[in-house]
Amino acid sequence: MQEKVSDSLVGTLVDNRYRVQSRLARGGMSTVYLATDQRLERDVALKVLHPHLVNDGNFLDRLGREAKAAAKLSHPHVVGVLDQGSDGPTAYLVMEYIKGHTLRDVIREKGALSPRLALALIDPVVEGLGSAHAAGLIHRDIKPENVLIADDGRIKLGDFGLARAVTTSTSTGALIGTVAYLSPELVLGRTADARSDIYSVGIMLYEMITGKQPFDGEVPIQVAYQHVNSSVEAPSANVPGLAAEVDELVQWCTARDPEQRPVDGNALLSELRHIRTNLTDAELDLQPPAATAAVAHSPAGVRPPAHPPVGSPPPAHQDHTEVLSAGQHPTEIISRQSNPTTVLSSSPRHPGQFGALAAPAEPEAAFGDTEDEPDTASPMSKRAQRKLDRDAARAQSKAASTPVRSLREGNPRRRGLLWIIILVIAALLATGAGWFFGMGPGSPGTIPRVANKTVAEAQQLLGTAGFQSTTKDVFDDDIRAGLVVGTEPEAGREIRKFQPVSLFVSKGPQLFPLPGMSGKSLDEAKNELNGAEMALGTVTETFSETEPAGTVLAQDPAAGTPARRGTPVSLTVSKGPEPIPVPDVRGQDQGAAVKAIEAAGLKAVISPETVNDKKVPKGAVVAQEPSSGALTRGESVTLTVSKGPKLVDVPSYIGKQANDARKALEKLGFEVRVNNILGGFFGTVRDQDPVNTQVPEGSVVTLTVV
Repeated sequence: MQEKVSDSLVGTLVDNRYRVQSRLARGGMSTVYLATDQRLERDVALKVLHPHLVNDGNFLDRLGREAKAAAKLSHPHVVGVLDQGSDGPTAYLVMEYIKGHTLRDVIREKGALSPRLALALIDPVVEGLGSAHAAGLIHRDIKPENVLIADDGRIKLGDFGLARAVTTSTSTGALIGTVAYLSPELVLGRTADARSDIYSVGIMLYEMITGKQPFDGEVPIQVAYQHVNSSVEAPSANVPGLAAEVDELVQWCTARDPEQRPVDGNALLSELRHIRTNLTDAELDLQPPAATAAVAHSPAGVRPPAHPPVGSPPPAHQDHTEVLSAGQHPTEIISRQSNPTTVLSSSPRHPGQFGALAAPAEPEAAFGDTEDEPDTASPMSKRAQRKLDRDAARAQSKAASTPVRSLREGNPRRRGLLWIIILVIAALLATGAGWFFGMGPGSPGTIPRVANKTVAEAQQLLGTAGFQSTTKDVFDDDIRAGLVVGTEPEAGREIRKFQPVSLFVSKGPQLFPLPGMSGKSLDEAKNELNGAEMALGTVTETFSETEPAGTVLAQDPAAGTPARRGTPVSLTVSKGPEPIPVPDVRGQDQGAAVKAIEAAGLKAVISPETVNDKKVPKGAVVAQEPSSGALTRGESVTLTVSKGPKLVDVPSYIGKQANDARKALEKLGFEVRVNNILGGFFGTVRDQDPVNTQVPEGSVVTLTVV
């Protein structure tokens, strides 16, 4: 099992200012940390970019410009950009830290939301987006994960500047965004403007009302294809009884043609608040079937889980930023003159408090339809009147960005001839189109299943069905190299026969060279494996005379071996030098003792001081340090050599009483022997051997007693 390795950035000081406290979340472009600005003593959200973005110098310059532009945007419903910079290999953005949760958490917990709650939650998002559009900024990555809801109810839109800088990167030419919310023009590599953000808001509102996204697929490109070729269905198809105004609002925002959408966030905000004001309480409080079913099937007494804090690790199903296609995006900032916005009402700013989601009051002068309606009007007439008001508002908004006069007047006779030619061509085209779409290449067909077949077999099946195909090699861990993985569009899909079909051919599993771990510590090796997305296999410990304990000695498979992601790598780790038992050489001659110590692999050191010992002869080892235990190879054992017993003067006790003489000699350390003559009747020492000389301590002194 792969061991989880902690984030190496946690606990460090970035740019000598930001102390990283903990990791909050990891996304497609950056990792978000909770950090403390030590200069201002406040918590901030530190977004550290992934290495593939940091290595692009042009991108870092562009990010700096985008961060400066986003930092100028000050709005209560937009997360503020506080700082931007780099510290060695670490490039970062410093943003306002919002403690709370995200709109994704709300959708995940509650599923489909009532129209009242959905419109109240989206209102501050659109207000903040309208302010950004007015300042010339496009977001390009609107999604529930970027809508932050603070614990005190404030609602803010985050990640301005970061998504824009990535999408306009000329070094890669890649379109980056969350595929579930991408507008058709971004998928096709065309110029994006404020209406692209409006499309993403519409998809997000659809998901809030129905509890699911309008398009799904097995791979991101399938979802992107549906954005371009399919229209978003009315939410009422999944929520019966939903007000027609809400259906129209979602489909207005998600029109495939940008010209059919609101021109910017302020135009959408006016319509949104108008709808909230004019819907009845019953229409606003409609409970979606998904939410009702969730409550009905909940066990008694079980409450929904609490919201995780903002930046908590995302669940498996969470939408991430994807690289979709190559293309240039030359337009970066909306021209303030290109899309002028007419504000249709002066409704007060929505407070954005999650704890008080009542709709803001709409002024009477905005559309003039609520106060003049008689109380006796039927629901049908009220709905018709509301539709007339909405159509008038949309027409006024669209007129603000549409030229009212042609720059060149045409000749009437010439225009008449031109219309005749156009009608003739149209008739010919209609005839050709009838054949093309009825029997020709434009007729519909169903893509056959070709997975696990050879390329030749798959192409034959597609050709028989009337399709032309191209091949593209892809890595696949399950399907053998050379066989077909699948098609795009997927099998079973009905398309026109002239539309291209891509065959994905397996190249087998993608292999990556294993990093080398020899010489590194075990913790460093675990970090290397985690970074390479490999697993930690069996760890075996062994003694080593050259490497300290905890150092990796070998790995299996070897470094540089091509392997799949998740391959377990076994490591052999040093336990340090092998311990050697210390031999006991006390009492041995000095030479023999030294040989015994060295034979064990240790070093013998002779102490310069010698000692007397009455039991150990001169030249023999009387003591050693250490005398037992274990050492490592080459460590020292100190030996102390005996000088033999010390010499002691033997005084004469001749003529003394035998008992007194015995006691005195024994006190001096001698062994006393008594030889009695005539029974030792008098107890007097007659003779002594040795006497008046020096002899070794512990020698025998013989007393002759009469």
